[in-house]
Amino acid sequence: MNNLINFLIRSWFFILFLFLQIGALVLLFSNNSYHSASYFNSANAISGRVYETQSEITDYFTLKSANADLAEENARLRSNLPSAFEITDRKFFVKNDTIFAQKYSYTNAKIINNSTNRRNNYITLNKGSLQGIQPKMGVISPNGIVGVVKDVSPNYATVLSFLHKAVKVSAKIRKNGYFGSLVWEGGNPDFGYLKDIPSYVKLVKGDTIVTTSYSDIFPEDIMVGVVESLDEKPNDSFHNIRVKLSTNFTTLSYVYVIKDVTRSERDSLENKTIKAVEKDDNGN
Repeated sequence: MNNLINFLIRSWFFILFLFLQIGALVLLFSNNSYHSASYFNSANAISGRVYETQSEITDYFTLKSANADLAEENARLRSNLPSAFEITDRKFFVKNDTIFAQKYSYTNAKIINNSTNRRNNYITLNKGSLQGIQPKMGVISPNGIVGVVKDVSPNYATVLSFLHKAVKVSAKIRKNGYFGSLVWEGGNPDFGYLKDIPSYVKLVKGDTIVTTSYSDIFPEDIMVGVVESLDEKPNDSFHNIRVKLSTNFTTLSYVYVIKDVTRSERDSLENKTIKAVEKDDNGN
């Protein structure tokens, strides 16, 4: 208590000055509309900047959750797109059925490991068999193709990136339907090469390349990229088309894993036919 009294005695000039200063400011802002408005405008501007900064910080720390929610919503929307269904010609249907039968469903996943600087690159996803992921499922990004699921564990999956020598994608030129095989030949991760397009097919830079219906991995018309250039050689029967890929593999974050609902039926039928053909070829 004595220390407080001694402090007040030593500082009473400063306390008096501070009291008088506050009183003067109160009188000034109370009786002068210009100064009052200036004060409140300045205070509001400062408060606005503080709240704006606070909002930006909050948005930054919730961005991960927002991205995950957005990816999940996009997966649901993709599963309802017309391209995820096929028209059937069945004459009778159960209640609530339509002439459209769902062919593809989509599951969102986050990339937790990725490489682009090797000849054979792979990607690791944060979802596995417990979330319905299986080998040979296609993987795409919002912008285009990504790769094919190779192996799965209960909670993770590895993907052969398109940037891998074992991956070939059936692709076509959208404007005329000519199709071939899209491959990556190493080097720059931004470019692939479309093979088997006859040399008489007219192409120009910027022509769009998409997936075909012949693919057993990807739905038809998934974006692949655009024609960047033609590597023409004399007497060649086919173009060597350099394609600027629509997917930026160096910035991938969220992807969609594609499940072909009818794949097992198709595989079973094709395997049956292959065995019959091999049997006939062997003369049995």
